Amino acid sequence: MLGRRSVLKAGIAGMAGLSLPGLLQANEASLDAGKQSLPQKSVILIWMTGGPSHIDTWDMKPSAPIEIRGPFQPISTALPGVQLCEFLPRQAAMLDKMTIVRSVDCRFSNHEPNMVMQTANRDAEPRTNREAEKYPALASIIARQRIDSIPDLPPYVVLNLKSRSHIAWGGYLGHAYDPFPGNDVGNLFAPTAGLTADRLQSRCLLNRDLDRLRQDLDQSGSMEAANRFTRQAVSMVTGTSARHAFDISREPDSVRERYGEHEWCRQALLARRLVEAGVSFVTIDLSHHGASGTWDTHGDNIPPYGGIWNGLRPLLPVFDRLLTTLVGDLDERGLLDRVLILAMGEFGRTPKIGTQGSTDGRDHWPNVMSMTMAGGGFRHGQVIGATERDGGQIQERPVTPGDIAATIFRHMDVPPEITYTDNRGRPRFVIDQGRPIPELCG
Repeated sequence: MLGRRSVLKAGIAGMAGLSLPGLLQANEASLDAGKQSLPQKSVILIWMTGGPSHIDTWDMKPSAPIEIRGPFQPISTALPGVQLCEFLPRQAAMLDKMTIVRSVDCRFSNHEPNMVMQTANRDAEPRTNREAEKYPALASIIARQRIDSIPDLPPYVVLNLKSRSHIAWGGYLGHAYDPFPGNDVGNLFAPTAGLTADRLQSRCLLNRDLDRLRQDLDQSGSMEAANRFTRQAVSMVTGTSARHAFDISREPDSVRERYGEHEWCRQALLARRLVEAGVSFVTIDLSHHGASGTWDTHGDNIPPYGGIWNGLRPLLPVFDRLLTTLVGDLDERGLLDRVLILAMGEFGRTPKIGTQGSTDGRDHWPNVMSMTMAGGGFRHGQVIGATERDGGQIQERPVTPGDIAATIFRHMDVPPEITYTDNRGRPRFVIDQGRPIPELCG
């Protein structure tokens, strides 16, 4: 997405996995099939890349031994009897607008790539299944299913992407449903010397790269269609909707100051602008590096990961501000009911601290994790599920990846029985096992 050739990359199928013309063509095919436009709803997934420690954030164990409970202190919240980490005071005060799920069953989930929780499919683990990376992201399913009311905005955007392995992609659905990578997207719309929108349109610079595709197109009008959808892709770049949505400088100073200058917080503001403009699904890669993720707190002696004190502690105030500001901003704008916010990672962390020879690191723990949700018109102000005394196993009310997916689909008006076709032409259910979380949906 960087440099002078960004516009070309935005319009050519297969380059950077973007394939905007194909996406636009798929949208038109859906229209031709008689599908109805659905109400404008959105999802923001705050992906805590690497797997945050549930015991040190949302599911503290203050009565457990020090090697389990960790170095942080619990604080009271807006919900009587519920405690959170001391470094999440804003969430503690706003918990009546949120839901914490302490019993997410994330078995088989791993990272690099991060597939199981983002696809709702336990088989989407490349270390055990060579076809795992073909399972489409839930966001890609939604991008295919929904017809965007604003054709010059992509339905699925990922922000702050540090590595391809941090998110799930279009898989069996094809590159047309890969996310639009929004890193430094301002460069895409920034004026470039000698390259005006008029010049781009008139000279049609994209034809230079489209020549590579001609051999794959027949003589029955496919080329004409490709040209037409490419022109639509150029329209996205040169039009005003995307330009305005991605430009946070258009926000008042007071709003930008409220979110803060940290890059993660600026991405949250950008996510709000995108869903407000009509983007269906925005994922924020909440990481600082391209390895397994900033939340992968193995310990200070295993670079680039910190432990709980030096690694996790500095992240929490930023995350706390990011999440609560986003929820509050959407609420004040009257958008919170139509935007579902989820914050989670791949798995939890080991109950016992000091793994892998570190002083205070925690290793991967796919037996259970915690997550938080807000918005979507659901019933919040509650804690769902519980873990055992040491935080190592689910004690009550397990919530599966399929349950999370079904809840997202309920919000987005996507049929839970929806299928897609694999490379062998066989239909596959997106949600094999799962139902909307009843405590949220009623």
